[in-house]
Amino acid sequence: MRLLTEGAKVLAIDISSDGLEITRNMALEWLEDDKLTLVTLDVSDENKVTDTISSLLKEDDTLDVLVNAAGILRAAHFHETSLDLWNTLIKVNLTSTFLMTKTALPALLKSGKGVVVNFSSTAANFAHPYFAGYAASKGGIQALTHAIAAEYAHRGLRAVNIVPGGIQTGMTKQGGIAFPPDIDYKLFAKQEAAIPGGLGSVHAVAGAIAMLASDDGKFITGTELRIDGGAHM
Repeated sequence: MRLLTEGAKVLAIDISSDGLEITRNMALEWLEDDKLTLVTLDVSDENKVTDTISSLLKEDDTLDVLVNAAGILRAAHFHETSLDLWNTLIKVNLTSTFLMTKTALPALLKSGKGVVVNFSSTAANFAHPYFAGYAASKGGIQALTHAIAAEYAHRGLRAVNIVPGGIQTGMTKQGGIAFPPDIDYKLFAKQEAAIPGGLGSVHAVAGAIAMLASDDGKFITGTELRIDGGAHM
């Protein structure tokens, strides 16, 4: 929605068709219909990503910005983390970022000023108990982003990590995370004490994405922008 207000044409992709419909209804209140295209897609499925994105981005099309924001958050004791849970976190968070970026890369490079904005997490750099699998997936995203930024800088591509922490989203809403029943809440005391007023607004993240995607961020690449209300100073 923030990018739409800045005048962008947005291709919104999500596995949830219901969520996309909510987005459409919000946008139609004050935007022309041709500014927003909605596509239901599992971005962790290689064949579906390749077929869908290739059909949406024709051979001569350019793409200015790719924002990889798809992700899931699951909690478990590390010693109780199953391989199935581990693989699911890696697939949805990290592999989807790889697939979308790889498939969109030709159009981003053709733009001459393409930007990839990936979503990492404070869990990638700071100790977040019960989130080992999630933290590993987000650490992989950070490493991937740095590699892309270095490899394609000479072709005008920028790649940056957004690192949110303590943001009020569907992923972090009250009761939305199934913690083990015996967790030690004292392990979260530092973060809770550092964030003034509780969880931050999604608008704080949206504004940062808009800046990084624009010419205002043209000297920012291969790095992270942490948005956490000072929880990890």
